[in-house]
Amino acid sequence: MRGAVRRALNVVARRDAAGPEAASVLSSLPVPVIVLDRDDRFRFVNQAAEAFLGISIAQLAQLALPDLLPRDNPLFSLAAQVRMHDVTVSDHDLTLESPRLARRGVAVQGSPLDGEPGSVVLVIQDASTARALDRQLTFRSAARSVSGMASMLAHEVKNPLSGIRGAAQLLEQNASEADRELTQLICDEADRIRAMVDRMDVFDERPIERRAVNIHQVLEHVRRLAQSGFARHHRITELYDPSLPPVWGNRDQLIQVVLNLVKNAAEATPAQGGEITLSTAYQHGLRLARGDGRVHLPLLVTVRDNGPGIPEDIRGHLFDPFVSSGKPGGEGLGLALVAKVVGDHGGLVEVESRPGRTEFRLHLPLAPEEE
Repeated sequence: MRGAVRRALNVVARRDAAGPEAASVLSSLPVPVIVLDRDDRFRFVNQAAEAFLGISIAQLAQLALPDLLPRDNPLFSLAAQVRMHDVTVSDHDLTLESPRLARRGVAVQGSPLDGEPGSVVLVIQDASTARALDRQLTFRSAARSVSGMASMLAHEVKNPLSGIRGAAQLLEQNASEADRELTQLICDEADRIRAMVDRMDVFDERPIERRAVNIHQVLEHVRRLAQSGFARHHRITELYDPSLPPVWGNRDQLIQVVLNLVKNAAEATPAQGGEITLSTAYQHGLRLARGDGRVHLPLLVTVRDNGPGIPEDIRGHLFDPFVSSGKPGGEGLGLALVAKVVGDHGGLVEVESRPGRTEFRLHLPLAPEEE
């Protein structure tokens, strides 16, 4: 396909009769395609590249690559090799990171553009979604393990705990003041263990009841809860697409998912200067195999904060049960629950994090038209 891209770009560059048609084909490709001139200015970008960079085509026309990335980024070296040797050069697992861009695990193929000395065609493959899907499958397996452990604990632990607590209460009736402190300690610890087992019950495999849900009502409900409680000192910004169709989901569970993400964001950012952004958008092109068919996931919900970022050593295991994101007192179940609930909805959760910007993205399915 990359050879076809290059041939189409050569047609566009020559501006012959097939040019408009070729440009239309390139614009509709799902793969980001970028043409840089000899000065690394953006000469052409298709719609997929616009979405990949997060900048409109009109804005990119006024920019050069150094406006988006530092000069020491490997992408500049790749473009230089293409120009110097007039050959196609590929590089994999690149990181494109700056205040305006954050992409990891990117593969790029650069090729010279025939008849346009110094111009470079960049075809980009973003593997982040595939990696997120692989991680989500791992998260679901881990959640099933927690579910089995919760069922075992419920059966094997709750009944003995009730007996221990009852015995402690009987002993308390005839105990001295000093011994009553010990019996109360036994009761408190028994209650704490039971509460922990109850919290793990959320990982069971019961099917969820779904219907058409207005995701903006869910987000507004979470925003009110947050600003009346744990995020009262934070600034919460809403950037919504008002034309977004309903989500096919469970309202209460979606509230719990977004509430967990907003609570994490509030705890990760300082009370003074902490900012949380809730946004929605409609994006074409993401489909996953689920059950007997494929699920279209065009509804995007994003929770972003300006905190210090997630430590590098735990990012790959962030959604595993009992892995905390580093906040004090974290039990490591909130994000595991997020991954499980989103997976139960047939959706996908992604995270990108760097100092000053952490973003969780939920890809969710549309409600059927009859709903």
